[in-house]
Amino acid sequence: MNMKRLLIALLTLLPLTAIAQYNTWERIETGPVEKENPDAKYLVPNAVPEIDGKVCWEMSFQAPGKSAKQIYDILLTQLTKMTEESNQIENSIVAVKDSVKYELGAVFHEWLVFKSVALSLDRTQFNYQILVFCEDGKADVKLTRITYDYDLERNPTHYQAEKWITDKYCVNKKHTKLYPISGKFRRKTIDRKDFIFNKFNTLLNEK
Repeated sequence: MNMKRLLIALLTLLPLTAIAQYNTWERIETGPVEKENPDAKYLVPNAVPEIDGKVCWEMSFQAPGKSAKQIYDILLTQLTKMTEESNQIENSIVAVKDSVKYELGAVFHEWLVFKSVALSLDRTQFNYQILVFCEDGKADVKLTRITYDYDLERNPTHYQAEKWITDKYCVNKKHTKLYPISGKFRRKTIDRKDFIFNKFNTLLNEK
């Protein structure tokens, strides 16, 4: 009998328990979910570094077990392939091939495409240099001397990276947004640099 009364008492409490779950003081308050800034990658500190007043990306690529000559040959082959890609304009060339000091220097003139849809093509000519210094086990690479030639068909405009994609000219004062026009140049330039450097790293670490 006591067991029956206990069950009845518990059953009568169930509705109260259910109601209690909706009490304001029991709710778990959640703050607004912050949306990730799609330009976060392009706003990080030193996203566009300057060395001696020039925009310049520098990176050392490790190549364990490879000699300076092997590294030189690998990167010479890759730079030569780059000059022959479909996005290249005339005069892209590996201009320096020093097989004694194991140094390379290449000049590129290529298209960076911002938008391509029916009857509309937004692109710029992207000009830059890549310098390579090889030694046993690693390669030091610089991507620098960056300029752009934009809207060549209608209103040709020449931009220097230092006065176009750096923080001063491309990022708002709060450092939360890129300016619409120069911002698209900054995004594409960083993406292109990342692609080139990732390719170098992959090639130098292949067995």
